[in-house]
Amino acid sequence: MKSAGRFALLFCLAGCALAAGKEGGEDSLLIWKWANLVVLAGGLGYLMAKSLPPLFAARTQAILKDMLESQKVRQEADARAAEVDRRLDAIDQEIAALKAESHAETTAEADRLAKHAAGEIARIRAQAEREISDAGKTAQKELRRYTAGLAIELAGKKIGARMTPANEDRLVRGFVRDLR
Repeated sequence: MKSAGRFALLFCLAGCALAAGKEGGEDSLLIWKWANLVVLAGGLGYLMAKSLPPLFAARTQAILKDMLESQKVRQEADARAAEVDRRLDAIDQEIAALKAESHAETTAEADRLAKHAAGEIARIRAQAEREISDAGKTAQKELRRYTAGLAIELAGKKIGARMTPANEDRLVRGFVRDLR
């Protein structure tokens, strides 16, 4: 309705300009120029009034849509950042738990190795004591054998030194007598 009123005003001005144009020369040309300008300005105004508001509305809608989309993207990014922060906190806790578990396992393994080493030392000590004892017994047996051999040799030498032909004869006669 506004544009219809503007057109009516425009036609009235054009009519006035026509009426004034019939009266004089130079002034009528000026009025025609003004009327022409008013018609041109009115046409441009009409075209702008008709096409610009939908264009501005569409552009406004596009801007609003982009703002909503960017807000949604920002919220998603914030949510992802919060999730990453939560995971980092969880990783810190997990690392602390793994360190504690590793320390406990290391301590348990050290205790187990110490007990195993103590058992091995005790076993080796017992084996060494048995071997020493066996070596001692073997050495005592060999010492007895050697001592007995030396004693027999010494006895043989003593007997050989005391043996005279008369003693030999007496021994042989005693042996023969015992045989009979």
